[in-house]
Amino acid sequence: MAAKPDAKEAKDSKEAKEAAPGADKAPPPADGAAAAAAGKGSALKAWLPVIAAVILAPAASFAVAEYVLLPRLQHKLAATVPAAANEEAPASTDDSAKGGKEGKEGKDGKEGGGTAANYEFSNLVVNLAGTMGTRYLKTSFVITPAEKNGNIKQVFETQKAKLTDITLNVLSSLTLADLEEPGAKNVLREKLVAAYNQALGKRVVDQVYFSDFVVQ
Repeated sequence: MAAKPDAKEAKDSKEAKEAAPGADKAPPPADGAAAAAAGKGSALKAWLPVIAAVILAPAASFAVAEYVLLPRLQHKLAATVPAAANEEAPASTDDSAKGGKEGKEGKDGKEGGGTAANYEFSNLVVNLAGTMGTRYLKTSFVITPAEKNGNIKQVFETQKAKLTDITLNVLSSLTLADLEEPGAKNVLREKLVAAYNQALGKRVVDQVYFSDFVVQ
């Protein structure tokens, strides 16, 4: 008789379970949500260095360029400029010396600087008098100014036609016998100087120096 109540209790328990479906399923434990949250936090911490590097890298590069590389470059350039100036200094000194030398040459009466310059007759050929054109004189000579700073070159170039004609007249008046005399060049030199100064109306020519003198 005692077993019947147990069967009834079992039946009631079964009906209760069927009346409340899913009541026997236990809710998920709270530890799973905490673990998921902890995992997200760990992942975020793992990415923090990368995020920080991406954000801070441009700022760090700017700081290095601004406060390290740029000052070094400026210092190097500042050291290079004086060195280049020192290297160029001898060239400017040479130019100054050259200019001084040219100025001195001009002062001494050499050509170039608008001061005194000699004048040259080159390769003049004339027939000698009394030879019927069978003998001739070929000569070249340089004329120097009477005044130290006189510009005889300009004088002769200005009156070139006139002074060339005078030169040819003096040379062609010579005979073969005149040129065979001792000191013939000195005599001819004096004739040329006198003829030039007379034509110019004052003592402009000082001396004549022969660089070529051939009688054939």
